Amino acid sequence: MKFTSNQLVWTREPKAYLISDEKIEIVTTPHTDLWQRTYYNFQNDNAPVLQMETEEKFFSFVVKTEFNSKHRFDQCGVVVYLDSENWLKASIEYENEVMQHLGSVVTNEGYSDWATTEIDANVKSMWYRLSRRNNDFCIENSVDGMHFKQMRICHLNKADNKIKFGIYACSPEGSSFTALFTNMAILDCQWKAHDGQLPD
Repeated sequence: MKFTSNQLVWTREPKAYLISDEKIEIVTTPHTDLWQRTYYNFQNDNAPVLQMETEEKFFSFVVKTEFNSKHRFDQCGVVVYLDSENWLKASIEYENEVMQHLGSVVTNEGYSDWATTEIDANVKSMWYRLSRRNNDFCIENSVDGMHFKQMRICHLNKADNKIKFGIYACSPEGSSFTALFTNMAILDCQWKAHDGQLPD
C-alpha cells in the first residue's frame, strides 16, 4: 500500500483546503467536532474527515501535524472513521495558554471515551503513528518522527474487513485555524505481535 492523495475521499468537505502528495492543509470551520453521547450527552458528527480505504489488516500510517491553534478545543490529528457511531481519533486539543490535551477518543456503537495527558500549550507540532492488526489498533505519538511512544491500544467492533483511515481537523467552538499535514506514509505494520503471556 502506498500513500497517494488521489486515493483520499472527504467525509464532510471543509470550505478551504489544499491537497497534494507532499502536504495537506485544512482550514477548520467553526462549530465542527466528533463526539458521541458519553458524559456530555450531546452528539457532534460534523468534522471534516479525509481518508483512504483499505482491506489490509496489518499496516501503519504515519503523519506529521503542525497547527496554529489557540482557541479552546481546536484539534487535528489521525482518524479511523467507519460511520458516525464507530470511529477513533488522536490529536492535541488546545485548552488554554498554559496547557493542551494530547489524547485519543474511541467510539464504539455510539459511545465515546477520552484518554488524555496534559502537555505544554507551546507545542505546535506532533507526529502520529496509527497501526492496525485486524480489529485492534495502536496509536503512538512522537516529537521527532523517529521515537514513538504508545498512547493507546484499542478495539473497534466494526473494523472487520474494509476500513477507512486518514486525518481530520476541527474547531468545536467559534474559532478557525490552519492544520498542516506532511510526511504521510503507509508502512508495514510497526506494531509487532504480542510476545508475552499466552491467551487463556
